[in-house]
Amino acid sequence: MPFKQLGLSEEVVRGVQAAGYVEPTPIQLRGIPLILAGKDLIGAAQTGTGKTAAFALPILTLLKTHGKCRCLVLEPTRELAAQVETAFHEYGRFTNMKTAVIFGGVGYGNQKQELQRGVDIVVATPGRLLDLLGQGSLHLRDVNMLVLDEVDRMLDMGFLPDVRRIVNLCPKQRQTLLFSATVPPEIGQLAAWVLRNPEKIEIGASRSPAETVTHACYPVATSQKFQLLAALLQRTNFDSVLIFSRTKHGADKIATRLRAERHSVAALHSNRTQRERVEALDGFKSGKYEVMVATDIAARGLDVEGVTHVINYDVPQHPEDYVHRIGRTGRAQKVGDAFTLVTIEELEYLRAIERFIGQTIPQLKLENFDYVLTPLFEGKQISGDRRSVRAVRTMKGYSFSPSRKRR
Repeated sequence: MPFKQLGLSEEVVRGVQAAGYVEPTPIQLRGIPLILAGKDLIGAAQTGTGKTAAFALPILTLLKTHGKCRCLVLEPTRELAAQVETAFHEYGRFTNMKTAVIFGGVGYGNQKQELQRGVDIVVATPGRLLDLLGQGSLHLRDVNMLVLDEVDRMLDMGFLPDVRRIVNLCPKQRQTLLFSATVPPEIGQLAAWVLRNPEKIEIGASRSPAETVTHACYPVATSQKFQLLAALLQRTNFDSVLIFSRTKHGADKIATRLRAERHSVAALHSNRTQRERVEALDGFKSGKYEVMVATDIAARGLDVEGVTHVINYDVPQHPEDYVHRIGRTGRAQKVGDAFTLVTIEELEYLRAIERFIGQTIPQLKLENFDYVLTPLFEGKQISGDRRSVRAVRTMKGYSFSPSRKRR
């Protein structure tokens, strides 16, 4: 079914077509008619399923024309807020609707000026929004559409008390949309309080990583982890690589060492200034940087096309984070590869991930790499089954799969 048959306005259909989209994704196909009908909604969907358009397109249609601030979208991070604001601008390019983005880490001046000029849609992170509400720069009396996006991430970041304060400032008569990759009990309790007789859409199994992503883990001694990372990058046929570190300091250290290996690298984490974060993300999207090293700030929702490989330099301590991290590749039905470097100290986390996703992650050993003996290699078979690991086709150093790194 094309977008024009979903009940969207002509201007919004033109906008989504101009953005290059032809057919709606499943969550858009099911969600847009419900939102247009005025229903409250819980949308549970894996990353990369197109949920931003699932709420942005019907909101633009329902608002119709420029007026008061009638829609509030809450996001957990600056990057997601900026990304969603961009989506509203793209889809609404043929309307006269105005969207403002509000987040911390930058001065108040420009954000206040934009609000004073009048906006229809505010996309905000909770902390800065509460600041501006407290200063009287904004009110929510006219909000009749509230979107709580990436709610599981807001829960992880401790934002739910702020979210409750903000919801209490919105009119009770409103339409509320809640989107989350997972719906743990805490979110279920929030939904019961915030939503009225909601419809629920669930796209894909929340515990399942994208089927287009091939997994592999590489056992290694702690002292050799960076050397193995460097060897993997040297032997991998990649377009762009997203490397996840557990800590901000670790991300900076990895990025510095990779630059010394002559890789073009960006670093993304919460200690970077807003200007640095925007430059890193834009540079990675444009191809200026072939590698981006990030903390889990980049694991949820960020839409970066063409990420061919995700590498977990540190095994995530929470299994859900593994699914979100590797969801940065294999998006929109494209194939991708996910490598995880695992030490003996991280084995427990790896086993928890395997239980969570319901599958064993194949273990590989990089040939012609001078390994230090690690207990992970003792009495444990390292699999190299080509049927279970498509990623080996991109590796040179395997006797059955030579290749060159793509430049």
